[in-house]
Amino acid sequence: MLDVIALQTDAVPAWTALAPAIVLGLTGLVLLGIDTIQPGETSNTLLAGVSTAGALLSFGITAWFLVAGTGQVSTGGAISLYGDALVVDGMSLFFTLIFTIVTAMVTVAAYDYLREQSHRGEFYSLVLFAATGMTLMSMANSLATVFVSLELASLPSYALVAFLKTDRGSVEAGLKYFLIGAVSSAVLAFGISLVYAASGSLILGEVASAVGSTEMTGVVGLGALMIVGGFAFKTASVPFHFWAPEAYEGAPAPISAFLSSASKAAGFAVAFRVFVEAFPLGAIPAGVDWVLAFQVLAVVTMTLGNFAAATQEKVKRMLAYSSIGHAGYALIGLAALTAGGPNGDVLGASMAHLLVYGFMNTGAFLFIALVEHWGVGRTFEDYNGLASVAPIAAVAMTVFMFSLAGLPPFGGFLSKYALFYSAIEAGFWWLAAVGAINSALSLFYYSRVVKAMWIEPPEGDFGIEKRPVGLYAAVLFAGIGTLLLLPAFGPVIETAQGVAAALF
Repeated sequence: MLDVIALQTDAVPAWTALAPAIVLGLTGLVLLGIDTIQPGETSNTLLAGVSTAGALLSFGITAWFLVAGTGQVSTGGAISLYGDALVVDGMSLFFTLIFTIVTAMVTVAAYDYLREQSHRGEFYSLVLFAATGMTLMSMANSLATVFVSLELASLPSYALVAFLKTDRGSVEAGLKYFLIGAVSSAVLAFGISLVYAASGSLILGEVASAVGSTEMTGVVGLGALMIVGGFAFKTASVPFHFWAPEAYEGAPAPISAFLSSASKAAGFAVAFRVFVEAFPLGAIPAGVDWVLAFQVLAVVTMTLGNFAAATQEKVKRMLAYSSIGHAGYALIGLAALTAGGPNGDVLGASMAHLLVYGFMNTGAFLFIALVEHWGVGRTFEDYNGLASVAPIAAVAMTVFMFSLAGLPPFGGFLSKYALFYSAIEAGFWWLAAVGAINSALSLFYYSRVVKAMWIEPPEGDFGIEKRPVGLYAAVLFAGIGTLLLLPAFGPVIETAQGVAAALF
């Protein structure tokens, strides 16, 4: 029975392993169909309900596959599809869990956030299409599929950032995001073309076989470097980060949550697979030292992100720079890899951190969406005394802030501990030290939010008259998820490290 569930028998077509992505894509099409019937008059409740149901169904299927061992060593290994262009394995399913649960939280929150907006059907469908692209990114086993799936995730994101068409900040942010994204896509495409020229293939395994014996070391090295740049843009890593603060601040707050959590995780999912499988350590030319590139990126990204966040006066912009700092932590998953080292533990710890980050960072941005819905200001001072009128939401935000800072007893503490400990095990104690110092610095600006809400007296009447159900539900769900990941972190890290080890 388990073999049937795991899609390893002839009774179940192999393409059904793509069910999570198929469900997300079909849900997006259904939303467009519903909105076409009564354009401009479709029930917001119906649209939000269908979106959330599709995301949760995809999440449930993914969790079922992961528990059943689909695409894992215990059931015969990864499932390759369409000439090895796509592969379903434990890592792709693990990342799909992140995409789908973040999508569900964002669509629930959008129910209240979009109540007075037009074009709601397009909004929900674009979110589902972007999530579909992210899911395919985690399954991409060809550089061509990598590029196409990345564009499928990116194009809806550009429109979503600029969704508030009457808001100059939103439109400006969308334009900047689009222009920088177009340049980064061109850089990535050129890097892929160079790797193809040297290897004669786009399939990751075939690239790995070819680059180890090629005489075009310089071409491979330049191509790999340009691919690093393309992925650095998607993960908002320095020096390709400058779009993120503008996009996150100008976008609707639920979309800021979506991009900074799900989209960032998608960038790491495809980067992990491409560099581990196409440029394997110990089998690539000496001049292609991509680990060194990621070490530099990790240190610079976490340091600049945290120092920039500490100087901000707007809470949303602070979280934008904070997300850059967390990209630096996640980069340790690639920066601490060595030939013959505990690579599965290192990469798995980074994956586990991205899962925890998906809850706590999404929750923090959705709290900002709640505050924007109430008409409260954007600065730290505007949050003064907010806990006196919204204590439950303030408790949830406190959980997010302390968890992002890495304080016990919250999920972020264990995920950072596992990440830094695995880096030390791999012999990169200095990476762990830089991460720990930056994590300590982050406590300064995260605690400013907590201090403002709970200690500082309010400067005036907040005028909060209603409690939006969708936003409250999404924020509380993220808060509960952040807390529950503490006792559940053992199975999470074991699963992540187990599926990561299969890549090596």
